[in-house]
Amino acid sequence: MNDFITGLINKIPPILRSRYFLTFLVFLVWIMLFDNNNLIDRYHMMKELRQLENDRDYYQNRIKEDRRKLKELKTSDRNLEKFAREQYYMKKDNEDLYILVDEEGNKIKDPSED
Repeated sequence: MNDFITGLINKIPPILRSRYFLTFLVFLVWIMLFDNNNLIDRYHMMKELRQLENDRDYYQNRIKEDRRKLKELKTSDRNLEKFAREQYYMKKDNEDLYILVDEEGNKIKDPSED
């Protein structure tokens, strides 16, 4: 039995039996799996960071668009009336309001509104 184990150990290249290599291997496993900043957690944090950056870009674009719309609404009474009619379905006293909805429940936009 002892000869069998010795034979297996002798088949391992000497560089892999070195205490420096074994120390490095233990260190590498420790860093990859057990450390507070291990590679698995780091991967998840980087993935979350990319998602947050994408969200930030999306919301910055939305803010720009909303500011543009707000400026447009503040400068023109005609645009303000159009917005109120489209978004809040407001109407004048002598008008009737008909809202067209498709099969999925989405409001159908009138081509003349563009």
